[in-house]
Amino acid sequence: MTTSSIPQAEQNSKSVFATQKSTSCCYSRSLYFICATINLLLLILLQIEVLTSTLSACPWPFSDEATLHHNESITPPLIASATDLDRARSMLRDSITFLPLKDLRFAKDPMSGHTWFMSSINDTFAGDEAQHLYFPSEASKGRLLCLSASDASDGTNNSYALAWPEALPHNATLLAGLTFVSDTYYDYANLWHSKSAVLPFVSWHQSNGCTAPERWVLFHWGELRTSMGSWVRNLTTAAIGGGEVKIEDLGRYGAACFEKAVVFRHNEGAMTKERKREVYDMMRCRARAYCRVNREAGEEEEKAIRMTLLLRLGSRSFKDEGKVIEIFERECKKVDGCVIKVAWGNNMTFCDQVKLMSETDILVSPHGCQLTNLFLMDKNSSVMEFYPKGWRELAGVGQYIYRWMSKWAGMQHKGAWRDPDGDNCPHTDKLECFLFYKDKQIGHDEVYFAEWATKVLGEVKKSKLSEAEAEAEAEAGRESKRLPVGSSPCPCD
Repeated sequence: MTTSSIPQAEQNSKSVFATQKSTSCCYSRSLYFICATINLLLLILLQIEVLTSTLSACPWPFSDEATLHHNESITPPLIASATDLDRARSMLRDSITFLPLKDLRFAKDPMSGHTWFMSSINDTFAGDEAQHLYFPSEASKGRLLCLSASDASDGTNNSYALAWPEALPHNATLLAGLTFVSDTYYDYANLWHSKSAVLPFVSWHQSNGCTAPERWVLFHWGELRTSMGSWVRNLTTAAIGGGEVKIEDLGRYGAACFEKAVVFRHNEGAMTKERKREVYDMMRCRARAYCRVNREAGEEEEKAIRMTLLLRLGSRSFKDEGKVIEIFERECKKVDGCVIKVAWGNNMTFCDQVKLMSETDILVSPHGCQLTNLFLMDKNSSVMEFYPKGWRELAGVGQYIYRWMSKWAGMQHKGAWRDPDGDNCPHTDKLECFLFYKDKQIGHDEVYFAEWATKVLGEVKKSKLSEAEAEAEAEAGRESKRLPVGSSPCPCD
């Protein structure tokens, strides 16, 4: 072996050793990373197992089991402290918001939907009754109605709110018992308008155990009213009872809250025709009882045909009143059993009108609020109505209210005569022309009036004869006599 070959052998040996060493180092690094990765995975799996077992052993805070353990470990006080209650009550009081009683956002169509009166609250519909509001109720979440309303000229200055009985507004007065709250677009003096405002309350009264209110609160366009006309006050007293009608003046309260309150703001509203007839029957019966109109008619009187001319003074009166009376008196004399009366509603008391209507089979009268008395006649009685010139073209559907009322109250509306003569309207605007004609006097047509009277008298005579025959047949089949008018009990008696 030469010396030159030895270094070469060492060099080769070192080269091999270096290669082996390098390969070993690479292998060691790979193994290290593999082992580290496996250890890390094992650690993660172990943590997951531990976490899973922990969660299964301990319920979530909002689970039923957690709540049970919480309640077992911590017992809250059963009764809050007086300080806490006072604080809660004070917070409720401070949260009460009074809103304008009259909402001008709905001024263009104030009577539609929830109306502009207490506009944030929707109506309750109950069967065949008119839509209304009742407090407290489920709809009000048990809250009472509160009013701060003393302004008689601007309904936007009056306001309303709802409040829980335990937290009434500061300085509020609680008025006990039932309160009837009415808002009408018209008034409480005119017979027709006031009757329309009161009628839904009469219906509600009858349908709810005949409960009479402790007081009334009246509004017109959200403006406070503290009185009603004598006629409607007497009708209300007669129909609902409970003594004299008490109208509350809210001006003497900072705010008034009502233990119970019924609110009507649509007048008769969605009340069905059938229900209206039932209510008119009740009001007729109770008005006659209130005025002691309780007589037994003789056989001849039952067969009589009783005609009444109920006339007006001033607006929509007849131009030649004497001639009109003469025409109807002449035609009445031609019919056996016909008797005629002439009266003016302006000088009669409520009970005078009730008695007169109870003795009327045919009511002859110009269009006007005095015709509201027609529901006080016996059912199936007749109505003859008269208008000034211009009404047909300009008055709108409101001119038909007594035709509708006749139907609702069970009467026969025998048509209307409209004066074709009179001055021509000097205006071009339709509203101005209607106001020009609205309260004009009414003329007459002697021939037409005579023929019309003869026709209606003949129809009524035939109807009364048929009723008498039917009654006679019925009497023959029973021993007891028919009860006289007004002697049978009225609803809510």
